[in-house]
Amino acid sequence: MNPDDVTRAVSLSIDTLSAALKGDWNVPAGPLTWTCWETAEHMADDLFTYAAQLAPPTPSTSTYLRFGWQHRRPAGPGLTVFVDPAEGTPALLEVLESCGAMLAAVVTAAPPEKLSFHNYGASNASGFAAMGVVEVLVHTNDIALGLDLPWTPPAELCAGALGRLFPWAPTDTDPWQTLLWATGRSELPGHEPQTSWRWNGAPA
Repeated sequence: MNPDDVTRAVSLSIDTLSAALKGDWNVPAGPLTWTCWETAEHMADDLFTYAAQLAPPTPSTSTYLRFGWQHRRPAGPGLTVFVDPAEGTPALLEVLESCGAMLAAVVTAAPPEKLSFHNYGASNASGFAAMGVVEVLVHTNDIALGLDLPWTPPAELCAGALGRLFPWAPTDTDPWQTLLWATGRSELPGHEPQTSWRWNGAPA
């Protein structure tokens, strides 16, 4: 996948979530124990982390960069990127957009052979782009469920992410429903539920 895919996923997410700027972002995000606010921070944090991992001239393939991180509450996500709730939901979405732009820029600049660490295996620019797309598509769905918003991302974006990170996933089913299944969020007729899952970021 490529930087345009990252930018498109983030733009679609923000367009959808902007419809609930005055909603209650402290409700749970779909099936998660995180709130909608925390889940949006997690999306931004992932995009930032992937960009940071891939940015150095010679990234480590054995460990994450050692940014500080914390849990704001015991059941919340561990994050480096936080947004002051007093700034409001528009500020949260601005941070999400900025972190998406960072990842797109780093993916654009990275040579295709550059590898960097991820705990699911060292990956290259296309892999980190796909990871960013999956995080945005799936977690936007979590937030949309919590805020009662419609959300169905484009089939080709879902298919691209599946092909890059979930090569074992079926290709004769609806790409969006397959991505939700591959990430343990829904059932897929004729296939076993994914109660434990991980993607494969290794270059082809």
